[in-house]
Amino acid sequence: MWTATIIFVLTYVLVITDRINRSIIAMLGAGAMVVSGVLSQDEAIRGIDFNTIALLTGMMVLVAIARRCGMFEYVAVWSAKKGRAQPWAMLAMLSLVTAVVSAFLDNVTTVLLIAPVTLSVTRLLEAPPYPFLFAEVFASNIGGTATLIGDPPNIIIGSAAHLSFNDFVVALTPVIIVVMAAQLIATHLIWGRDMRATPEARARVMALDERGMITDLPLMRTSLFVIGGVIAAFVAAGPLGLQPGTIALFGAAVLMLFHNFEHHREKEKQTLRVTETFAEVDWITIFFFLGLFVIVHGVDAAGLLSLAAQQLIALTGHDPTATAMAILWGSAILSAIVDNIPFVAAMIPLIRELAPHLGGPEELMPLWWALSLGACLGGNGTLIGASANLTVAGIAERNGVPFGFLTYTKHAFGLMLISVGISTLYLWWRYL
Repeated sequence: MWTATIIFVLTYVLVITDRINRSIIAMLGAGAMVVSGVLSQDEAIRGIDFNTIALLTGMMVLVAIARRCGMFEYVAVWSAKKGRAQPWAMLAMLSLVTAVVSAFLDNVTTVLLIAPVTLSVTRLLEAPPYPFLFAEVFASNIGGTATLIGDPPNIIIGSAAHLSFNDFVVALTPVIIVVMAAQLIATHLIWGRDMRATPEARARVMALDERGMITDLPLMRTSLFVIGGVIAAFVAAGPLGLQPGTIALFGAAVLMLFHNFEHHREKEKQTLRVTETFAEVDWITIFFFLGLFVIVHGVDAAGLLSLAAQQLIALTGHDPTATAMAILWGSAILSAIVDNIPFVAAMIPLIRELAPHLGGPEELMPLWWALSLGACLGGNGTLIGASANLTVAGIAERNGVPFGFLTYTKHAFGLMLISVGISTLYLWWRYL
């Protein structure tokens, strides 16, 4: 147990300090679990959740191909024009679009697609870009909370707890709509109501041709058809008897087939296109997950999480309501301090250990929703709380927009507490 704990703590410390690439840290930690004898190689492999890995990889491939047609740029410009190039209306529209897209694509991919276009539009509008980027970070993490595939913590929770796409939509979408409405009001009061644009600047934005953003119409149609089919299969996964990982990888393979069909007689061109597509997959995140699963499995096998579960139950007095609230607020605060992905990976086996104390696995449902809401919404609290936050910060700073830790946290932490407060009332009303 001591060996597993030391490896686990060192891994977390190195991830938080962010001096070494996190995929390297995770793989070193996983290797240390095996080399030190905490796990055998077979046990380490059994600890990897391949459904999560398949789901992430499949969705990344789908987006890597779909983004080439320009449809995401189209959506961003369309949103700006629907707001009549009024800064306050654009702030709301771009936030809403980011939230909706993040519910069906992972939030990091969403901000990678939306943020650069936002910077271009705000330059034309002569408006400060920071409020728009801040709102998009928040919206991506909020929207991603609503579905199984929107945020990596939900992907891990769904696979571990055998929760379907529909389970997440039914359980979390109602509260996410309320949280998103609160965020729109807050960002309007903080920034939107004071932003103005000259008639000349608004005219420049309204003159943009969103249709010209579409560079490959046939690819857009094919991508929408396949992504629509994948989402429909997620909804019908139960009757179909399929896991989300299988659906995502199969959908990715189908879109890759269509994308390469015009070169069916040219093997070299096919190889080049497939290589380009696989190069766009975020392999850093994939290998981070692989290593992390092994590390957490090592800690679980050593008995540390069982001990932690007993301590949590002792503190909450076997009260399901107190336990759910402890998980919700503990997850939110800790996810604001550390990346929410490794935090959730560590919490899942701990929650499983609580089942015998609370009356069986069926009594864990409020705890899974508490973990999802706490981790995903808590990730908004600071700049290092979620991957999307750091992604936007990097884009902003490369374009000369200050997006530092304190600048972001000044408004973010309070807004995060409001969203978790709304979630507290929702969980208590619906599940406790």
